[in-house]
Amino acid sequence: MIFEAMEVGIYGANCYIVASEETKEGAIIDPGADFNKIDNKIKELGIVPKMIILTHCHGDHIGAVEDLVNKYGLKVCIHDNDANALSDSRLNFTKSMFRKDISITADVLLKDGDIVNLGDLKLEIIHTPGHTQGGICIKVGNIMMTGDTLFRGSIGRTDFPGGSYEEIIRSIKEKIFKYDEDTVIYPGHMSPSTIKNEKLHNPFVKEA
Repeated sequence: MIFEAMEVGIYGANCYIVASEETKEGAIIDPGADFNKIDNKIKELGIVPKMIILTHCHGDHIGAVEDLVNKYGLKVCIHDNDANALSDSRLNFTKSMFRKDISITADVLLKDGDIVNLGDLKLEIIHTPGHTQGGICIKVGNIMMTGDTLFRGSIGRTDFPGGSYEEIIRSIKEKIFKYDEDTVIYPGHMSPSTIKNEKLHNPFVKEA
């Protein structure tokens, strides 16, 4: 597997590139900004991007989507429950964050348990509402991209429309923590961790 992480945009969102070592087919996860930086990495890795997968609808995770779609003709995938907000610049916050209207129509509506095939890779879609109603994590091999659900030592905000503290804690405990403790989590912001580390040290989860 080819796996690459990069921080993009003024909000410090993490964009991930996942690709099959065998076929070079790749997915771009949360291209939040910096189209040129992402595009240069695609070229450097020599991959053939096939799709964009969004962990949720917020502006700091979607800013480079349109440019990537225009260049590569990629399909945009998001959970069904976040599709409406993705197409509304007020609900995805691009109007307030960037003073720019970004409205994106999803091509593929994901659901919990879906498997996205990427060459010889299988990406498992895990619905983890709480930060948004359609938030997802994406697991491939021993890696899980957790979006803005679970961070190293923290959790995603729940004070936005569609957010719920009770739901995000439930998502983490019931949907994420059931996987092997050595699973490496790659969050939507900040540095990686492991499920074991978060079980032991994340104060939000320990207190809930």
